[in-house]
Amino acid sequence: MGVTLGAVLAIDAGNSKTDVALLGPDGSVLVKGQAGGFQPFRAGVAGAVDVVAEAMASVGLRVRGEAGPCVEHVSACLANADFPVEEDRLAREIRSRNWGRVTAVHNDTFALLRAGLPAGSDPCGVAVVCGAGINCVGMTPDGRTARFPAIGRISGDWGGGGGLADEAMWFAARAEDGRGGPTELARALPAHFGLDSVYELIEAMHLGRVPAERRHELTPLLFAVAAAGDPVALSLVHRQADEVVAMATVALRRLDLLDAEVPVVLGGSVLAARHPQLNDRITQRLAEAAPRAVMTVVEAPPVLGAGLLGLDALGSEPLAYRKLRAQFG
Repeated sequence: MGVTLGAVLAIDAGNSKTDVALLGPDGSVLVKGQAGGFQPFRAGVAGAVDVVAEAMASVGLRVRGEAGPCVEHVSACLANADFPVEEDRLAREIRSRNWGRVTAVHNDTFALLRAGLPAGSDPCGVAVVCGAGINCVGMTPDGRTARFPAIGRISGDWGGGGGLADEAMWFAARAEDGRGGPTELARALPAHFGLDSVYELIEAMHLGRVPAERRHELTPLLFAVAAAGDPVALSLVHRQADEVVAMATVALRRLDLLDAEVPVVLGGSVLAARHPQLNDRITQRLAEAAPRAVMTVVEAPPVLGAGLLGLDALGSEPLAYRKLRAQFG
């Protein structure tokens, strides 16, 4: 596909998948593509951006820029762009591909925040994403932001889908071998994989008979066991809720928004699933900490937020925003 002048290339690159969408200046979605996970910490910066190129090539978008830019604006919202130096490196690599006249790179949590802001509102609010991991950002109309490194336990994070799966295994293992108290997790987790004990599940995971990519299946099991009333599983779900509220509250406080009527946007696979034991507790605890905050859950794909940021950069008309949102449901 050749040059599309005045268009936006929206990119949402997550740990597990990468989505791209070519948008017309009127907000129409011309094509959408998808590829694998965006993991510069494993593949390197150039290798990670190659995955974006794969998503583009899958729908016929030009990935070599010798003939000049193919769009007006590249709006890239990227996982693992957690520090300014990482954003700069990724931005330089994308610019070197010459896909757009202008390129803007953001952490992917900003896409969630933008997707959850009401139409016509100022860019002001806080977003918490809880998918494979957990992260939070906030921003105000004057350009101030609140962010977290969000790179795991070494930066103070707890939970996310991966973290919850690990915690579920930890408690199940200790329940079975006697180091911990009883929990239904010790039966439910191995049974899901057709095994008779947590010991067998640990061995299967360690030796690769249960592939690493299947570990995410433990997280919905944890929620199911919690919903059935298991105290251990429920305590993990409640802790995750409290972590979400803690991040949102800190971001609001940093931006002097704790007493303001602003959106708090939730997204990512764990939060978008709307587990009552999780989301109801978040609603309750957030109302206590920030009574005027307006909580919303975004289920639309994050590439919508990347596209809306691109339309912002172009100064698009309101109709373009409505058209884009309608196409992403």
